[in-house]
Amino acid sequence: MKITETDLPGCLLIEPRVFGDARGSFFESFNQKTYADAGLDLRFVQNNVSVSQRGVLRGLHYQWPNPQGKLVSVLEGEVYDVAVDIRRGSPHFGRWTAAILSAENHRQLWIPEGFAHGFATLSERAVFVYQCTALYDRAADAGIRWNDARLAIDWPVAEPLLSDKDASAPFLDDIAAERLPGYIA
Repeated sequence: MKITETDLPGCLLIEPRVFGDARGSFFESFNQKTYADAGLDLRFVQNNVSVSQRGVLRGLHYQWPNPQGKLVSVLEGEVYDVAVDIRRGSPHFGRWTAAILSAENHRQLWIPEGFAHGFATLSERAVFVYQCTALYDRAADAGIRWNDARLAIDWPVAEPLLSDKDASAPFLDDIAAERLPGYIA
């Protein structure tokens, strides 16, 4: 497996070793020992799957308190995946990183606790998988507006299909400090 640090420390692009032949391909999408040996001692308690059509944008989502780390990947199709550092006091606060995740490239993105997450569907259909380190907590569910000018995310869709919740999410600067995670150096 190949692990590449993104321009946001802690967010990692992971490329598993893929074995293929005329029949198709095989790869381990997660092996606790292999990931731990690479410095990622992860324990997942919930897996989620979402199916989206072209132009759907989901996010930017996070939980606070009770944050979730997420290992995300695509089983079918292609997405533009984004992580945003929203930890108060972080030297990277408000910065984002992005990666193309697809069924073809088998890439995963590790999004640590304290980051917001979202993606835009680039293919006709995408099946997206989230492995989460904490259970979903409705009371802690939160979001940031996808088109927040402060973040200036370069989304590849101009007029995305959004949920009402995502369309009306607050801008980062309008979120009370106690509703954002803190940075621990």
